[in-house]
Amino acid sequence: MFRLAIASLAISATAALALDKRAAVSDCLAEKEVPVSEVGTEDWDWDAAPFNVRTPFTPVAIAVPSTEKHIQDAIQCGVENGVKVTPKCGGHSYANYGFGGEDGHLMLELDRMNKVELDEETGIATVEGGSRLGHVASVLYELGKRDFSHGTCPGVGSGGHVLHGGYGISSHTKGLALDWLLSARVVLANSTVLTASVDENPDLFWAIRGAGSSFGVVSQFKFKTFEVPETVTRFNSILRWNANNSVAGLKALQEWAAEDMPAEMNARVFLTPQIPNLEGLFYGTKEELTEVLSPVLEKVNGMLQDATETDWPGQLSHFGGGLDLDQTHPYNKQDNIYSTSIYTDALTDEQLESLVDYWYTKAKKVRRGWYHHIDFHGGKTSAISAVSNKATSYVHRDKLLMHNFYDHVDIKDTYPEDGFDLFNGFIDAIVGDGDKLDYGAYFNYPDPNLDQDTAQKRYWGEALPKLQEIKAAVDPDEVFYLPQSVRPAKKAGSEEEAPKEEAPEEEAPEEPPVEEEPEKKKKKKC
Repeated sequence: MFRLAIASLAISATAALALDKRAAVSDCLAEKEVPVSEVGTEDWDWDAAPFNVRTPFTPVAIAVPSTEKHIQDAIQCGVENGVKVTPKCGGHSYANYGFGGEDGHLMLELDRMNKVELDEETGIATVEGGSRLGHVASVLYELGKRDFSHGTCPGVGSGGHVLHGGYGISSHTKGLALDWLLSARVVLANSTVLTASVDENPDLFWAIRGAGSSFGVVSQFKFKTFEVPETVTRFNSILRWNANNSVAGLKALQEWAAEDMPAEMNARVFLTPQIPNLEGLFYGTKEELTEVLSPVLEKVNGMLQDATETDWPGQLSHFGGGLDLDQTHPYNKQDNIYSTSIYTDALTDEQLESLVDYWYTKAKKVRRGWYHHIDFHGGKTSAISAVSNKATSYVHRDKLLMHNFYDHVDIKDTYPEDGFDLFNGFIDAIVGDGDKLDYGAYFNYPDPNLDQDTAQKRYWGEALPKLQEIKAAVDPDEVFYLPQSVRPAKKAGSEEEAPKEEAPEEEAPEEPPVEEEPEKKKKKKC
């Protein structure tokens, strides 16, 4: 009884402390005239709604900056009251990292800061930090028929997307979104503002291109852009595979991706409980696509189901799942999911056999809305791999394949307790007796089940020691903290010094260097 009473008092004290912090932060924001979403209002309901309902978190307060000064003042309010600060640009994080990945953060809802401008002479786009990808693409197309390479889901925020890689359906041809970043205005933990570029604060610029959320809040980006092609061709092909020919099919496709896939081609394989497919985007006409793809499909027993010529907004709409492109605020997309990811080189015969065996004997029996898509990420003609692994803190450029896993159930259902076993089994089938730390992971396809030490090593690999040193220099108290963020060097237990060489001054080139069930396509969720 006594122990229960003590436990009850402890819980009450914790709750009281949380209320005190909420009140203190709210008072500070009010004093500094930082706009907020207030509890009980429609704005709060919108801003506090998580994308992934499986892991909801409650912020201590939601600031809604409309200026850089608001961001500075809000961060100061968090610091003064011992509250972690987390920016949310789009709220599309599969682990709800825009909320902090845990309760009790001060959330900065940035999506009201969504101005997009284009300098017609230089082709440089100036983008506020809370702009969503679809909005950015829509405005840049309207202003000058230009864009930069980025992801497909229109509601995704530019901030989280760009600062951790920014892979998308154009990346094999045009590189990652972060490769087009020229500079960023970064609000640090002490509320000062720095410009980060290859010329100013190059170490910080290196760090935010791959691990950005650990270092500050970006209020403004500047991007190089390219003139979008008049015609592109989106395609989908059915892969007529079974347990006997899938290994040969996957092997042939990865060999093609490694050696012969044209720079103009972007493609990925979808493995699902139903029929697999190969989909993608080709920078060219339908006739040109067919000439390139037909011999490959013949070799892997595939059939071109659809090839449609379209303009730039047309392909954005298609790969965005038909959602409105020009999204700002509010945003009401939700799902009930578990995600994870892994990068690999070309899979060995043994790995392919293990993967296919698991897919057919175990995974196909799980009748949920899951997919495992294998993106042709690297290779000889990939614009991603044309840039050095050391150029930015995105260190997976040399990997041929990016495996992204996504499993969802109805939003009203409870995700099954054994649901994680599905993708753990896939990864175990690929890794075998190897060390999972040798296989990277993509922060924008996060696995919240990874502990922080493992997550850091898999997301940032060889870049981690230098990232930890930079973190210690700009945010030693971890004002910007997530359960899987970069730790400062001392807190991480690292005695290593940061590398002495300055970050390489590499920019994205104007044109990157030779950079039996219904046959129903399993669409990537947005």
